Amino acid sequence: MSRLTVNDPFAEVFPELFRGFLAPTRPADAPALEIRVDVKESAADYTVHAELPGVAKDDIHVEIEGNRVSISGEVKRQSEKKEGERVLRSERYYGNVARTFVLANEVDENKAEAKYDNGVLTLVLPKRAVAGGRKLTIS
Repeated sequence: MSRLTVNDPFAEVFPELFRGFLAPTRPADAPALEIRVDVKESAADYTVHAELPGVAKDDIHVEIEGNRVSISGEVKRQSEKKEGERVLRSERYYGNVARTFVLANEVDENKAEAKYDNGVLTLVLPKRAVAGGRKLTIS
């Protein structure tokens, strides 16, 4: 069986020239932005623990539509090292982070609760009561 290869005449001449050229930049010690979640289910509700370190409580938004839950936040990080009056290093990072997931059952938005403590958002999402089926009489 023959093997197909791609011939790139510039790969050997300019191997590092454009590598990472269009990649987003951020400070080297800044962690990647993502919301890590743990979802636990009981008979009555879902409990969600979402890690949002460094995000202010006022910058967190939670939306519930049926069984879809969306968590978003705005990250503002600043770090500055000074020596006397000279600034030796100053780094700032601003960005948005979001996470959406779908649960097996619909959530009762009116009874949902949210708490934010030490960078962890805790959501208690009660399951919506399933309406029982109605038996139709045939006439």
